Amino acid sequence: MADAAMPDTRTQILSFDDLDGWAADDHAAAFDVFNQTCPDLTAPDWRAVCAYATSNPEPRAFFELFFRPVLIEDDSDMLFTGYFEPELRGALTPDARYRYPVYAMPPEALEVEQWFSRQQLLDDDLLAGRGLEIAYVDDPVELFFLQIQGSGRITLPDGDKIRVGYGGANGHPYRSVGKELVRRGVYEAHQVSADVIRSWVRRNPVEGEALLYHNPSYVFFREVSEVPAHLGPLGAMNRSVTPMRTIAVDPAFTPLGAPVWIEKDGEDPLRRLMIAQDTGSAIKGAQRADIFFGTGDDAGRAAGRLRDPGRMVVLLPIQRAYALLPEDTP
Repeated sequence: MADAAMPDTRTQILSFDDLDGWAADDHAAAFDVFNQTCPDLTAPDWRAVCAYATSNPEPRAFFELFFRPVLIEDDSDMLFTGYFEPELRGALTPDARYRYPVYAMPPEALEVEQWFSRQQLLDDDLLAGRGLEIAYVDDPVELFFLQIQGSGRITLPDGDKIRVGYGGANGHPYRSVGKELVRRGVYEAHQVSADVIRSWVRRNPVEGEALLYHNPSYVFFREVSEVPAHLGPLGAMNRSVTPMRTIAVDPAFTPLGAPVWIEKDGEDPLRRLMIAQDTGSAIKGAQRADIFFGTGDDAGRAAGRLRDPGRMVVLLPIQRAYALLPEDTP
């Protein structure tokens, strides 16, 4: 993030007393997750903070001593959503059941800002037979959602698992198929979830294929099976993310690795210190965050239901926090 606030943002430094529920959180749990990626922060102010973190300080006192809560807002309302690590069924070689490839990034796609769209890649079979196939799965709809999540595990017929992580994309903007169903009048906004979209596409295979093509973004993968099964998938910092302590943010506003206090409202309010360790193509704006729920179907259902308002407050090293204030601030 830049040393000064972006022109279309409003920045306010708060006190820790302004954070609803701050005293009741498990600061030690947040501190442990923060320390997993703290060594990767290279700016001098972050290095100083992370060096002190190795001295085993009392976690709440550590955050209150070295950070200031900064509320960064733009013209969009706060929105919390959820994401998870899906589990798919697949094989390393194709057959009648496993016939939908999970592709690695083609080298020529790295050389351009925008490559072929999802529909062009699939309709024209532009990726087949090039040795880019990591595995083959049995469900194109689950593959579509794997691309939205950006990582996942694939269970092979013998019970072994391989893990795939984000390997790149074709450069097209993400477009929500859920919003498209609402625009068409198929559902009301409050009715749309990942499960609803899955069911509709399967009931309407021809229209369903066209609906998935509404999102021109296409995500490629890389195998990351060296990550132990008990750890979360790799996030944007190339470290495992942690259920209910990791969020994906827009790094134009929130530095990766920063602690972020979230006040999620809605049916199940949540007040918790999270760590910004991931990004996402649909996560854009100062008040936008995606909460990581974990791996598997239960995590997926919980993540899919989440679409709540609230606010998020970034914890920044003291000098960096004050540097964000407008020059005419008293």
